[in-house]
Amino acid sequence: MKPTNAPKTYRVKSFGCQMNVYDGERMAELLGEQGIAPAAEGEDADLVVLNTCHIREKAAEKVYSDIGRIVKRGREAGRQPLIAVAGCVAQAEGEEIMARAPAVGMVVGPQAYHRLPEMLDRAVKGERAADTDMPAIAKFAALPRRKRSAPGAFLTIQEGCDKFCTYCVVPYTRGAEISRPYADLVEEAQKLVEAGAREITLLGQNVSAWSGEDAAGRRIGLGGLIRTLAKVDGLARIRYTTSHPADMDDDLIAVHGEVDKLMPYLHLPVQSGSDRVLKAMNRSHTAESYLKLLERFRAARPDLALSGDFIVGFPGESEAEFADTLALVDAVGYAQAFSFKYSPRPGTPAATMDAQIAPEVMDERLQRLQASLRRDQLAFNEASIGTNCEVLVERRGKRDGQWLGKSPWLQSVHFTGEAEIGDLVRVEMTSAGQQSMGGALLQPAAA
Repeated sequence: MKPTNAPKTYRVKSFGCQMNVYDGERMAELLGEQGIAPAAEGEDADLVVLNTCHIREKAAEKVYSDIGRIVKRGREAGRQPLIAVAGCVAQAEGEEIMARAPAVGMVVGPQAYHRLPEMLDRAVKGERAADTDMPAIAKFAALPRRKRSAPGAFLTIQEGCDKFCTYCVVPYTRGAEISRPYADLVEEAQKLVEAGAREITLLGQNVSAWSGEDAAGRRIGLGGLIRTLAKVDGLARIRYTTSHPADMDDDLIAVHGEVDKLMPYLHLPVQSGSDRVLKAMNRSHTAESYLKLLERFRAARPDLALSGDFIVGFPGESEAEFADTLALVDAVGYAQAFSFKYSPRPGTPAATMDAQIAPEVMDERLQRLQASLRRDQLAFNEASIGTNCEVLVERRGKRDGQWLGKSPWLQSVHFTGEAEIGDLVRVEMTSAGQQSMGGALLQPAAA
């Protein structure tokens, strides 16, 4: 059953990283420019965009499962929505998706989704369309102006990665490292603030590799860009993610201590505490160099909250090498962290390495690692009790009069009182949980 009418409603379902969230938002804006409205909560959409992530194991199989559920639901309702597969799975396996899933009308990679409207025109006529071209930053010039923004907004400043970690597919699905032009970023940041953003998170597969020329023609890095964006009227907060230890230069470290609008939070993946495993991963740092780097950041900003990424069960990882990871966790004391079992990605060097770790061993190690990370996250939150800080209000809570927002350290904070979405209010931290803080409102929103 082929769709014959132009879609009136859409739903974009994004998986994976914050870059995918950003891409999903931009695709939604593109569709809105075509006069297509977001489907109401609980209602089926005429067009479903699956914005996929290729990082985790069996990512493609999960896409096919989603496609199957959409098709089944459509048949039961007597209608067949248009289905588009976007993102990194589309980039890596586009031809196979088109061959294996006849219900999919469009396949579009993460560097080509600005062409979604013209692909949609073809799909409405019954022509299947695929575009996994990887033009250098061309998509951003074709995207519509940001007309509405949540209090916390994402701004992609850099795409791709040249590090070629042996477990990672990003260089193959997102391409080589490319930095967006300085002037474009300043303009988009200003437009986001005009649209309602109070906080902007700068995004990149390797965001700390961003470089460009400022308005005076001087070569600057991420630190210089942050200094410029801090001057944007109405922008209260700046964050950035995700970085690589190899690209954290002196100016970026210094800007943490010099720019108040840059929040005291650093996400810096390490992946393992074992030097041998790090070398096998093609990570350019050692456990010692990583710890020394964190010391420099903490010296620049003593109240810095630290976050990291970890992979357990990388091929050949011994129990002693896993113990090195636990020791690094103990040494750092992360406020937050993300941890995963190693999953072989097709086409990456690690997928064919000897000594793949048994699933049950990875499961057990992940449980031990996450227990340590949970311990430290709770300790960080409990140490915050009694302090007061500005909280950016993001949404209403479940209870009457309750609000949810983010602290400077990216903690979720709930409180009651007079506030509105987008307000910056001063809150005293009164209680701590594993995932959130309770607070008491001390003063109303800043004028």
